[in-house]
Amino acid sequence: MSHDTIAIAPSILACDFSQLARELDSIRTADAIHFDVMDGHFVPNLSFGVPLLQAVKRVSSLPVDAHIMVSNPEEQIGWYIDAGADSITIHMEAQTHIHRMIYSIKNAGRKAAVAINPGSAIESLSAVLPDIDMILVMSVNPGFGGQSFIPTTTQKVAALSAFCHERGYDPLIEVDGGVTENNAAELARAGARMLVAGSSVFKHEDRSRAIATIRAAAQDGVARA
Repeated sequence: MSHDTIAIAPSILACDFSQLARELDSIRTADAIHFDVMDGHFVPNLSFGVPLLQAVKRVSSLPVDAHIMVSNPEEQIGWYIDAGADSITIHMEAQTHIHRMIYSIKNAGRKAAVAINPGSAIESLSAVLPDIDMILVMSVNPGFGGQSFIPTTTQKVAALSAFCHERGYDPLIEVDGGVTENNAAELARAGARMLVAGSSVFKHEDRSRAIATIRAAAQDGVARA
């Protein structure tokens, strides 16, 4: 993926699971599927796991990014690799042996990403920059969909982009939480290239149009950077 191209990854946490195949077909113009795994311990909510990921892979050809928000990621990432996740995102705040997990993911031929919560400093990523494909910046406190975007996220993304470039690295920067057509341009201008959009896609009847609108707004932000 070019670093001048914007990718949109709808979060299926916001979809209607009773109509899963239809919901996934409605976002076929997206670039990826964001798959939130929550354990009710690391974050205050419980979501879904391996059987649903296997179902998603059966009915959609889009790549799936499994965002692992659990207290014991070392014990679980293998499950999601085996279930077909194309990339695995693990949290800095939940790790014990972060490099071991990154290498496990990459040795399985998948992309490895690291997420940081709103209260975490970008400097915490310094040791893993040489090894990761993507950084996920949480723009809400993880656990629930439909939350309001934390405004200082834009400055954090810009600082992170500069932090990476100063050290000679260029991971994809992703933003998750409260992303809409109204803040997509400023996030892209700051350096984000993948945007997770849940409610702002699935609340619309025409999901393809919602995806295109967010992508166009972000692409305009890239052009003005």
